[in-house]
Amino acid sequence: MLTSLQNPLIKQIRKLHKAKERHRENLLLLEGTNLLEVARKVNYPLVTVLATELWQKKNYLLWEALQNQAQRVETVTPDVIKNVATTVNPDGVIATAYRHFSPPQPPENLRLGLIGEGIQDPGNLGTIIRTSVATNVDFLWLSNNSVDLDNPKVMRSSVGEWFKIQAKVENDLIFLIAKYKAKGYQIVATSLEGKKTHWQIDFTKPTILLLGNEAQGLSPELASLATENVKIPLANNVESLNVAIATAFLLAEYQRQISQMMPII
Repeated sequence: MLTSLQNPLIKQIRKLHKAKERHRENLLLLEGTNLLEVARKVNYPLVTVLATELWQKKNYLLWEALQNQAQRVETVTPDVIKNVATTVNPDGVIATAYRHFSPPQPPENLRLGLIGEGIQDPGNLGTIIRTSVATNVDFLWLSNNSVDLDNPKVMRSSVGEWFKIQAKVENDLIFLIAKYKAKGYQIVATSLEGKKTHWQIDFTKPTILLLGNEAQGLSPELASLATENVKIPLANNVESLNVAIATAFLLAEYQRQISQMMPII
């Protein structure tokens, strides 16, 4: 059992709280039972798993499976888990895994893609990822000034759906949007000055949906590329919605329209 906070492995894992260290070591930091359950289901290769004895007893089947999935497993004390965790009340298990060596590429027959510009809140991004997986979004691009795609809170907020999303950081969003626009894709952005509601958009057409920064919205450069500006109707003088909630409104309408196209069996 590892008990010392000065153990080299423990010190290395604690460094992964910082994005630059995760990138330098090419490692992810996975916290909590939910993430590890999904990692197991998708057989995501793990490097190290740390777990307390109590967690192992409560999750003995998962613990047994993780021992075959990880390169190294260690039993640790609750104090060690608290030291390496980014959460206030960790549930007793933390793991590391390799980051993607090469980012995924969007499918040729992409129907709906999301572009996030300057998304800063990891909880928002995690929720967007979870909602995107739930509604069959094909691909997600993030600007390079967004929160780190594999930030531990992003991964936790996705409740494990992070493993299923196809996503990458894109350095030139203007070029990317222009490319899809030239292919005939509609480019949809939310705007307080939008002339259409989200249910007036034909989401059965190939679509790129633009998501802006929580405080500033979309930059003028990206906003000017939109072919459709959408305003979500709000009651009681509410001016705007959280970016993750607004995204959920739009994706729910996308899913509704797509489902109506499916044949009834």
